[in-house]
Amino acid sequence: MLIVKIGGGQNVNWDYIGEDLANLSTKERIILIHGASGKRDQIARQLGHPSRVVTSPSGISSVYTDQSAIDIFLMVYAGLVNKTITAKLQQYRLKTIGLSGIDGALWQAKAKKDIYINVDGKIKLLRDNLTGRVEKINLDLISLLLDNGYLPVICPPAISFDQEIVNTDNDWATAVMAGQLHVKKIVVLFEAPGLLKDINDPNSLIKKVDKDKINDYQKYAQGRMKKKILGAQKAIDLGIEKIYWGDARVKFPITNALAGNGTIIQ
Repeated sequence: MLIVKIGGGQNVNWDYIGEDLANLSTKERIILIHGASGKRDQIARQLGHPSRVVTSPSGISSVYTDQSAIDIFLMVYAGLVNKTITAKLQQYRLKTIGLSGIDGALWQAKAKKDIYINVDGKIKLLRDNLTGRVEKINLDLISLLLDNGYLPVICPPAISFDQEIVNTDNDWATAVMAGQLHVKKIVVLFEAPGLLKDINDPNSLIKKVDKDKINDYQKYAQGRMKKKILGAQKAIDLGIEKIYWGDARVKFPITNALAGNGTIIQ
């Protein structure tokens, strides 16, 4: 089994991904997890409620999620983007079914309403943040779909243990899902060749990362890449043997990543 996680950038090439998945799905069962941050930010601006990015005391950025943000999140992730991707992949004769983490309590999360943030060097408490970290996967639902030949196409949000809709980190959720399904490899695709030493230089690709020293590479991570490293660390802790980071804009992106044309963490 292979879990493929696709970032939410606007330049992800879903035709290339669909073509690649059509070939790979004849060889093994696949679960696809996707983001939609680019489209969410665009629509949030259009609706007059732009995404608010906050930074934790440790320097990790995330989107503050109040009720208005959750409403936009649902519209974009579980609605527009999830169903558009599900339909696109069906053009490649893939038997896709689109789900959010809410459906069937697929992703259950522990809510974390109060968080500390760094504002101009001062640590402040931010309340009523509708976020949570996924801790439990509905394995019966996933098995039901896979056993009947479906390719699940999954996105946030998640459902909390108190049945509230919560925003959640995709990379963390991917790691937890892989761990509970005993998957040994994950492919993560985004708008870069892999982890770069210099974010402005695509030729500065780091080809290999020692899983036991992954936190040493936080110094190269910018923006959302910091969360990808945290997600990779969680995956390693849960027994995943290899994580492949690759470019979602090139032909056969999954195959290319598996061939070592991006960053391999092992």
